[in-house]
Amino acid sequence: MKLLFLVFVGIVLYLIARNYKTEKFENIKLDIKEKFDGDLMNHEAGLLIALMAKVAKADGSVCELEAQMLKHTFTDISRHFENQDEIREKLKEIYSKQKESFDNTLDISEKLYKITKSDYAKRVKIMEYLLNLAFIDKEFSKTELMITEDISNALKIKQIDFQDLVRNFKNFYREQKQSQKISIDKAYDILNSMPSDDNNILKKNYRKLVKKHHPDIISGQGANQNIIDEGTRKLQEINEAYELIKKERNI
Repeated sequence: MKLLFLVFVGIVLYLIARNYKTEKFENIKLDIKEKFDGDLMNHEAGLLIALMAKVAKADGSVCELEAQMLKHTFTDISRHFENQDEIREKLKEIYSKQKESFDNTLDISEKLYKITKSDYAKRVKIMEYLLNLAFIDKEFSKTELMITEDISNALKIKQIDFQDLVRNFKNFYREQKQSQKISIDKAYDILNSMPSDDNNILKKNYRKLVKKHHPDIISGQGANQNIIDEGTRKLQEINEAYELIKKERNI
């Protein structure tokens, strides 16, 4: 059971971190649910959330994506328990308490190690979840590195495995950033604009291109259907480019 919910959480974190639409994700349904009435700090679920709290606060703040990830994690883990509402509230309480201090990070990690001592693959997967959370804002600070490395050592993860995980995340987000940059550069080209142009110039160029390629205007000029269709395609491209730049500039 414990392995199943960890795998489940991993899938959720993986999807969120890679910008999938979470509403399209179909939850795994389990026929058997665990009944747990004890202290969740003696259970993998509570210890995982406690460590997530440490990682989430490592850079001093919790971004929107981190908050979304945590929200889904509380919900999806609690669904594996018969008393899911009670468990969810307890997980939230653990998170709120454990994010206040890093003092007991190693104690929590060592406690989780004792529970998962016989399953190295699971511990590596746990480390992957925590790094997922650290990287989700597309930054990996020195503090986040220090905290995750301390947790990894306490979980007795081989240094080479930890380094491989970090390198994989860095490569993924570097490639994602480069891909986005190429898209932005292309968007400026489409709008006959430069990144240095202010918002007014950008809007002026956008409106000029819309008037030039709008199918209604082209049609009124007596153009044939092929030219009208090309204008429709071009207008869509112009609109998409403008929306991408607006989002990038927060306008």
